Amino acid sequence: MHDDRRIVEARLRRVLEERIRPAVHTAPRPLTVERWEAPGEPVPVAEALTAPYEPAAPGAEWGPAWGTTWFRVTGRVPAEWAGRTVEAVLDLGFDRDMPGFQCEGLVHRADGSTVKGLSPRNAWVPVARPAAGGEAVELLVEAASNPVLNTPQTPTYQGDVRTAHDRPLYRLGRMDLAVFEAGVWELVQDLEVAGGLMHELPVEDARRWELLRAVERALDAVDLSDVPGSAGRAREHLAGVLSAPARASAHRISAVGHAHIDSAWLWPLRETVRKVARTAANMVALMDEHPEFVFAMSQAQQFAWLKEHRPELYARVRKKVADGQFVPVGGMWVESDTNMVGGEAMARQFLHGKKFFLDEFGVETREVWLPDSFGYTAALPQLVRLAGAEWFLTQKISWSETNPFPHHTFWWEGIDGTRVFTHFPPVDTYNSDLSPRELAHAARNYREKGAASRSLVPFGWGDGGGGATREMLARAARQADLEGSPRVAVERPSAFFGQAHEEYGGPGQAPVWAGELYLERHRGTYTSQARTKQGNRHSESLLREAELWSATAALRRAGYAYPYERLDRLWKTVLLHQFHDILPGSSIAWVHREARETYARVRAELEEITGAAQRALAGEGGQELVFNGAPHARDGVPAGGAAPRARTGAAVTVAERDGGGWVLENGLLRVGVDRRGLVVSAVDLASGRDAIAPGAAGNLLQTHPDFPNAWDAWDVDAFYRHNVTDLTGADAVSLSAGGATGGEPATVRVVRSFGDSSVVQLLTLRPGSRVLEIDTEVDWRETETFLKAAFPLDVKADRSAAETQFGHVFRATHVNTSWDAAKFEICAHRWVQVEEPGWGVALVNDSTYGHDVTRDVRAEDGGQTTTVRLSLLRAPRYPDPETDHGLHRMRCALAPGAGIGDAVREGHRINLPERTVRGAGAPVAPLVSVTGEQVVVEAVKLAEDRSGDVVVRLYESHGGRARTTLTPGFATAGVAVTDLLERPLGGADGRPEPAADGSLELTLRPFQILTLRLTPA
Repeated sequence: MHDDRRIVEARLRRVLEERIRPAVHTAPRPLTVERWEAPGEPVPVAEALTAPYEPAAPGAEWGPAWGTTWFRVTGRVPAEWAGRTVEAVLDLGFDRDMPGFQCEGLVHRADGSTVKGLSPRNAWVPVARPAAGGEAVELLVEAASNPVLNTPQTPTYQGDVRTAHDRPLYRLGRMDLAVFEAGVWELVQDLEVAGGLMHELPVEDARRWELLRAVERALDAVDLSDVPGSAGRAREHLAGVLSAPARASAHRISAVGHAHIDSAWLWPLRETVRKVARTAANMVALMDEHPEFVFAMSQAQQFAWLKEHRPELYARVRKKVADGQFVPVGGMWVESDTNMVGGEAMARQFLHGKKFFLDEFGVETREVWLPDSFGYTAALPQLVRLAGAEWFLTQKISWSETNPFPHHTFWWEGIDGTRVFTHFPPVDTYNSDLSPRELAHAARNYREKGAASRSLVPFGWGDGGGGATREMLARAARQADLEGSPRVAVERPSAFFGQAHEEYGGPGQAPVWAGELYLERHRGTYTSQARTKQGNRHSESLLREAELWSATAALRRAGYAYPYERLDRLWKTVLLHQFHDILPGSSIAWVHREARETYARVRAELEEITGAAQRALAGEGGQELVFNGAPHARDGVPAGGAAPRARTGAAVTVAERDGGGWVLENGLLRVGVDRRGLVVSAVDLASGRDAIAPGAAGNLLQTHPDFPNAWDAWDVDAFYRHNVTDLTGADAVSLSAGGATGGEPATVRVVRSFGDSSVVQLLTLRPGSRVLEIDTEVDWRETETFLKAAFPLDVKADRSAAETQFGHVFRATHVNTSWDAAKFEICAHRWVQVEEPGWGVALVNDSTYGHDVTRDVRAEDGGQTTTVRLSLLRAPRYPDPETDHGLHRMRCALAPGAGIGDAVREGHRINLPERTVRGAGAPVAPLVSVTGEQVVVEAVKLAEDRSGDVVVRLYESHGGRARTTLTPGFATAGVAVTDLLERPLGGADGRPEPAADGSLELTLRPFQILTLRLTPA
């Protein structure tokens, strides 16, 4: 037989696209169209119902960027369509090549109730099934003219309503009533599956030829002049090949309906509220028609938006949740970033997310669902389990550019040893359309072959694409048991995880991956949009203080009311802004402008809450009282308490340095600053060791060209290091304070200019301090430039330690393997530390996350220089063309001689500065205290259930076993160990027995998180 594959395949493509698919909707009748331009921001449907409409027609231009146009379409079903299925086809001007990322619509009935969303690949609306003939049709479409910003990825000012142009972006397409030809639609699905599967099979496979010949016979049976009349005959030729059962060993796929909706990204938060409504309306409508359909939706925040803004639609969602079709997953407030979110904030993501699902639906989510975040902290497995979840899902690691991840189903082990059963869908997308091509890729790509046999596929268009479609469900049904295809079952995520765990989760079966899941891409997100990151870090610290002092005041001062509602609202605001395109700095200018404004409001309100509590605790009077919100004592003030300051430490002396500059010394450190304003020595006087490498200088600002191959705000590529400029020139270097006998600090002020930018730095040494503080203020006006601060250290370190949530991670400083080399930019929270046995150096910061650590051997003396650099600022031009332009202030500190414990302490101190309040002068004892520095008190608050119980969260911070005594500063009637939702845990350790004085003897394993609930007597 001659090989005519290409001819038949080309015939299929043309006939399907030009004849059969257009015949799905026949006999179109134009609808009457009217329009109303909503002024400003979106309005409720009630306002649109009574608005003044003007005539419109297909072909009309509409929609300035970020505007809303309401279209009213009216008509009547022809009498001759009685008994037929009638649909409206409403094309807002869609580009079908993009399933989302453009204009969208939400369709309402004349009474204002929602029908479904409109999107490029889901532009039909049900009208009558079947029609009686003569029915009046009236629909109202809220159309959003969102600009296309995802392609090309070039600088644009369309990303903010304040800078976008006001020209129309879209042209209205067809607005018709039409007959829905079910037989033709079914033929389209048959041909797509048969043709798609055919392409995935080897040419040598007889099954491919069976499909080819069946497709050819079906095309022969199609009358191109009467597709609806011949569709049934054509389908008969495909019935046999589409009913052949799959092989016994076929890969098994659990297909889960899904729509990944970024809570902000190339659109503002307010538009996400509408995207969620459109998608939810689509999904409940699809569930009404397909009781077998299951749709999983994460992010409690998005459910909360539905509840607030679309209560009628939310009621339908709740009904579908109760029916088991609409499945809440994830158990987090949003799909957050996990690299930069603080430890306590990550715990609150679970607390508020799971609590919402329990309160609203009675659902205990068991899977953590984070398909798109940019890497995953090694602290996450313990938090997942402490939140009462069992499983973890992501897809993003498939984006890594250097090393393919070796597993798809495995046990993931965190820094404390906790393991969580984890799955990476081998389909390599969280927006699958269930095409044979994607399912074949999932089966081929699956790395657990021979040991396990199943994977999960999230299917549905996200980010405004409207979710799953009836076409996807048709593909799932045809591939449920089909020769040559994986077996497909539409089911809940829990069904997949339960089966996968039973098949592969036993001892010695699934492999174990220990440590972080580092994404070898998007490393620039540790630095982009510095003010957003600073707002997050400062808000986390302020929330800690507001809770600590409010809880202390509530227990110590009669009548003081703990601000439950305010703290709940503020926490949820901060958690929302930890979404994985807001905190990482990868959203449009509008998002980050609003984030800055929000963080300013959050700060002001938290300062007010903290101030009120501290004033209540201080009492009336004029004596100075120092409040210490950090978890370690300082200057005689206990952790979590208040007392008059106890002056400690020798005065700082200042001497001129040979060659220019100054030497600052306080009996603990001796710091040399040269005439360029660079730190040329930092001697730990206890050991006599200089932290700065011989001949080198610390606090060296450096710039690099920063133009990655793609994904400007997201990526830095390793080649940025090929070019560097050291900023050694100084406009002025002066001693602005110092030379003290009265306990004053000494400060060197350095001013530099470079490019269009300038920087002012204050280098300060205080009495009794073991750190050199560096306060940096930058007026940043560069573009596509990376600013770093380098500290070349005289330390032989093969690895660095970097703080993460509730602990730290070690990373190699060498590049022995491709895995090591790929981590050329790393994330750290409050500190990075390097050491050789017995001595180390730490760098602590108040708002910086990006770092890099490298090593080199000096030719002069053979010693090793380990260089730690802080990534201060970037200036990508997409999606925000003016990223980070403006004034920034950031603080860091160099700690010579610092071990891990010192880094932990100094990291907290720089982020939780002391506060001075005038009052009666009586000390305020801590609400809880622990012995030693190894165990850190992370949070002190009152319980969410408003019982008045005190919740205390602790963790072991050094990476070793720890024993500590916890002493409450109040009489207790009971104590329980709880999960993150403050629910008592069972087992022998669930209710520790206090000593006679109320203290508790506790033992923690390395990096263990322990939550205690103390009931006041």
